[in-house]
Amino acid sequence: MNVAEAVARVLVACGADHAFGLIGSGNFHFTNAFVAAGGRFTPAVHEGGAASMADGWARTTGRPAVLTVHQGPGVTNAFTGIAEAAKSRTPLVVLAPEATNPRSNFHLDLPGLAAAVGAGFLRVGSAADVVAALREERTVVLGLPLDVQAAEAPGGASIPPAPPKPAPAVDAAPLAKALRAARRPVFIAGRGATRSHGAREALVALADRSGALLATSAAAKGLFAGEPWSLDVSGGFATPLAAELIGGSDLVVAFGSTLNMWTTRHGRLIDPAAVVAQVDTDPAALGVNRPVDVGVAGDVATVARSCLELVDEAPGWRSPALLERIAAEGAWRSVAYTDESGAGRIDPRTLSIALDDLLPAQRTVVVDSGNFMGYPSMFLSVPDRAGFLFTQAFQSVGLGLAGALGAAVARPDRLTVAALGDGGFLMSAAELATAATLGAPLLVVVYDDAAYGAEVHHFGPDGHPLDLVRLPERDLAAIGRGYGCAGVTVRTGDDLAPVAEWLAGDRDRPLVVDAKVTSERGAWWLEEAFRGH
Repeated sequence: MNVAEAVARVLVACGADHAFGLIGSGNFHFTNAFVAAGGRFTPAVHEGGAASMADGWARTTGRPAVLTVHQGPGVTNAFTGIAEAAKSRTPLVVLAPEATNPRSNFHLDLPGLAAAVGAGFLRVGSAADVVAALREERTVVLGLPLDVQAAEAPGGASIPPAPPKPAPAVDAAPLAKALRAARRPVFIAGRGATRSHGAREALVALADRSGALLATSAAAKGLFAGEPWSLDVSGGFATPLAAELIGGSDLVVAFGSTLNMWTTRHGRLIDPAAVVAQVDTDPAALGVNRPVDVGVAGDVATVARSCLELVDEAPGWRSPALLERIAAEGAWRSVAYTDESGAGRIDPRTLSIALDDLLPAQRTVVVDSGNFMGYPSMFLSVPDRAGFLFTQAFQSVGLGLAGALGAAVARPDRLTVAALGDGGFLMSAAELATAATLGAPLLVVVYDDAAYGAEVHHFGPDGHPLDLVRLPERDLAAIGRGYGCAGVTVRTGDDLAPVAEWLAGDRDRPLVVDAKVTSERGAWWLEEAFRGH
């Protein structure tokens, strides 16, 4: 057995049994061995798309995915998607064929590239290196030297036993003390909470005991779906009611959230007099974005369960009157607005509310980056944490379509909705060919304002010229049809009738919706982020 075969067998045996990629000479033998070992391979049309597909699949399933690419340019083409995965701490193994001879035109400083985006790096010499990469539970680039792949694998495909992993002691007493003293506690759960087994149940139980309200960072949207005391998302996306209540809290507990500027509205969302506590598995993350009064290093679910034993039942915020307010005002669609649809364009709020009513409850919403992104994020409900994917860790435009494809492959039982801006759609449209080939249950909704809207609304108010960030009108539905998808243009609510027909049908090919949205003003969250209001 050679090293390429051993690596393939070990990955599949360890549960990393789905790979995304593009085939070249450097990964040809490995990928064939991977499929022969029982793995599944989904090809993309560009390595960047393959990386985002793998990222989306891993985030949706919670299992490690594999990205396999050609050496040299195959690796560099994938690196924006790899950066997004690394910054999201997605469990992803990147099989990178490596030309180790510095004089080769394919030679890259792979360790340096991995380090630059926050990914791990290991150079493969045996199956044990693959197991070590998987046990890191984050994005790891595996350098697979070309001259090593065909060599005999020392030890074959044997999997070394996992070393004992003692559970670190957790001191939850300071947090329990803060909870006992609080009268208006709020829990904000972040990405770290979504990766802690049993965290939702433990946090809900602790909130019920202490009378806390529940919220999430944008990345963790859906974690508390269906909970009556949930305020949905904290930060720039927060509803007026959520902002009011979080701002009125006397104790904010961040569970697996670093309370970055997006989650706290540049720090202004939290009352300066409030006690702030943070729970994170990484001690270095405690207080990284703002000072905290109580820091607890530990697994979110473990800490929450420990606190539950130390906290007496208290009413906290909870009253029948507040419960009624949350039910009536807690969703963005309940917030009154002036519908600005007209002149052949539809208000993105009106569009999103109409889509929310049309879509099946079992859905996965994947949101690309751009001026538009608050509308699908906040107006489209999701059934649970697995129903929402936010490709914002690196804030790159153009990752949403491929990320949605990965999610669709992971959950074919659900409708996957890719919410994109027109700039991101055009950057990634080639993967529509992959979508059509797969026949994925995918609805692509393009919030088309014929511009790079974030830049228009960032620089426009200061009088800067905007010609370079405006785009010509294009028939994006026709582009979708050219790739083998169905396509429809939406300018009014009535134009959504073909979308309803597609949803009611067999959905045998993806549908691209070119929604011509109004663009007179920036999104509310963008004004908060860029203008500092």
